Amino acid sequence: MNITRLVHPGFWFGKTDKEEALQLARMGVGGFCLYGGTRAEVAALTQALRAASPLKRILISADYEDGLGRWLPDAELLPSNLALGAADDAQLAFEKGLLTARQAKSIGVDWVFAPVVDLADRADNPIVNTRSFGADPARVTRLAGALMEGLRKGGVLNSLKHFPGHGNTGTDSHLALPVLLSTKQHIWEHELLPFRQLLHQADCVMAGHLLVPALDEQHPASVSRAILHDLLQEEMGFTGCISTDALCMKALGNEKQAALAALFAGAHVLLVPEKPFELLDFLHAQPLPPQLVTRAVQMQNLLCARTDEVPPVTQAAAFTPTDLSARTARKALTWQGAPFNLRAGETVYYLSVGNDENLSAAPFLNTLESHGVQLEPFQGQPGGKLAVLCWRRYQAFKGKIGLDEQETASVQQALAQHPDSAVISFANPWSVRGLNSRSQLFAFSPSPVFQQAAAEVLLGKWQAAGQLPITL
Repeated sequence: MNITRLVHPGFWFGKTDKEEALQLARMGVGGFCLYGGTRAEVAALTQALRAASPLKRILISADYEDGLGRWLPDAELLPSNLALGAADDAQLAFEKGLLTARQAKSIGVDWVFAPVVDLADRADNPIVNTRSFGADPARVTRLAGALMEGLRKGGVLNSLKHFPGHGNTGTDSHLALPVLLSTKQHIWEHELLPFRQLLHQADCVMAGHLLVPALDEQHPASVSRAILHDLLQEEMGFTGCISTDALCMKALGNEKQAALAALFAGAHVLLVPEKPFELLDFLHAQPLPPQLVTRAVQMQNLLCARTDEVPPVTQAAAFTPTDLSARTARKALTWQGAPFNLRAGETVYYLSVGNDENLSAAPFLNTLESHGVQLEPFQGQPGGKLAVLCWRRYQAFKGKIGLDEQETASVQQALAQHPDSAVISFANPWSVRGLNSRSQLFAFSPSPVFQQAAAEVLLGKWQAAGQLPITL
């Protein structure tokens, strides 16, 4: 029995020992999930891992939900799913999937863990947020389906996640176990609707680390036979691959027992364990039913066969600049409240909050300055116009998404001094809640293209045409 193949370790550039990864590849693990790196580093590593493996084919995966730019510094950050939800344009979603697939495959990644079909229906959800297409299940289904078609046409595998729906929770499963308290009927009609309608397109379904008492009072979804076997496979008829979410997350407790339970529940891929060597030793010591392992290996064989259906394009071709982000921004940026316009010669104060990742505001500020707007950092000056820039976005293992009390208080004080003001959200749209701002502009992304577009809206170059895909 090829138990080793069921495990897909993670690899973090700058953290994981490459020799250990090569050793795991030589042992015959089924694949790797990559985090970080540059295009050249990813391409070199994927080639080395495949060369080291005794298997004919291994699967290299990554969480390129917003294109490769969410993880690679030399790739473009593509429009967030929530931006696509605001634009409500299936063609743009298809193009995002296609571009992501072509770029991923050109550097050796053939499995993209996307799309997220969780619903954005909780303001305090610290990990879904802009990863979702919105709160409406029908819109999420339509746009996710288009993105999946783009991924397929570009030649990479997809994964619906996080089954049975991670949106209506307030906990980051990287840190603790979220609980979904919806009724079974509500789950079937809302959280599960995108999964139900998209299973026929799915190469894989990723099980979420969350407790759903209406479906299983004791076991999290990723280790629940009632959820993975009885609901997903039997009731919903899914016959494809089932993957756990990353086992290194803190929601499940004992990694070895969780992995074993996941296999018996119906999972075929054990993704990103914290201690892969120890997990492999443990699994080889277990009396696993041969048919369970055989079925999991068969699933991976099918996935491997699909990765060869579309040959990769060259990096030069895959990374040719496109206008996808610019066209999406034109349809996605959303305005609420009173007008707020800037003109050449005006002085505008700006205040940045929630910038945990030290994201650069240069594209936004430079665009304003290039059109003659005078900019000054806000340091308590009264009068004049004020632009408040909100940057906070989801980050794994962070556990929060909104502005904290001190940040909110500083913004409130600044807004009170500047009635002629606007709040611009470059990520979490719920960050404007509780702020007494007359004007709000939602960009849904901190990418340079979306920053430039936000500045152009304030300059009156064009009208924001998007519609909020959530309820504030």
